[in-house]
Amino acid sequence: MRAVWLFVLLLAALPARAEEIVMGLSKDNVSISTDFDGSEILIFGAVKREDPIRTEPPLQVVLTVAGPKTPVTVWRKERRLGIWVNTEAVEVDAAPSFYAVATSVPWREAISAVEDLRHEVSIPRAIRSVGAPMEIEDAQVFTDALIRIRERAGLYQLHEGIVTLTESTLFDAAISMPANITEGRYTIRVFLTRDGAVVARHSSVIEVRKVGLERWLFTLSRNEPLLYGLMSVAAAVLAGWGASAAFRALRSG
Repeated sequence: MRAVWLFVLLLAALPARAEEIVMGLSKDNVSISTDFDGSEILIFGAVKREDPIRTEPPLQVVLTVAGPKTPVTVWRKERRLGIWVNTEAVEVDAAPSFYAVATSVPWREAISAVEDLRHEVSIPRAIRSVGAPMEIEDAQVFTDALIRIRERAGLYQLHEGIVTLTESTLFDAAISMPANITEGRYTIRVFLTRDGAVVARHSSVIEVRKVGLERWLFTLSRNEPLLYGLMSVAAAVLAGWGASAAFRALRSG
């Protein structure tokens, strides 16, 4: 009987049913065509709950959009004999081709360092460990360099405070994807946090695919590399001949 009462007391001490996320996307796929100049995804949703809204600590939202992960070799360049050459290199085990993070409040208020480590939310955490030779002591510098390069290209993004959260229930945010994204499966994650701790999470996937001429050329380059190379050379020759003919015509005119 005592064990039963202990069990009842334990049940009473458990937190109320956690909040759940209902998420929607403005599109299920992104098509990359010859005139593709980027795309925007609207991520929206609601917090489903049975109990009254808790106001303290306040609810926050963090969302991420991640492209396919691939290994990346990062080189260090040094000036030798008047020219820049590659010297040391570090292999990054897996880095997302595209990664965006958006929050409803400044980053430090949105999620704790422990939860970031656990769920790999921030850009540095989304990049897996670096396999560096033992003689390279500053391997983290290579990862930082990769992040800076992709930030400048618009492929890595941190948007603090752009997630709109209404009455701790409705949320939405728009993420812009640049023209230089790669195709593949993109994972979208939404986290609900309170006082930096994750209380609920949800994920979804969209497909990014080349279509039309872009798809045909991509497939040809993979399946028929020789033919693709010959076509590329022929196109370059024709372009050069056309430019030369146009220049001669202008000079003679």
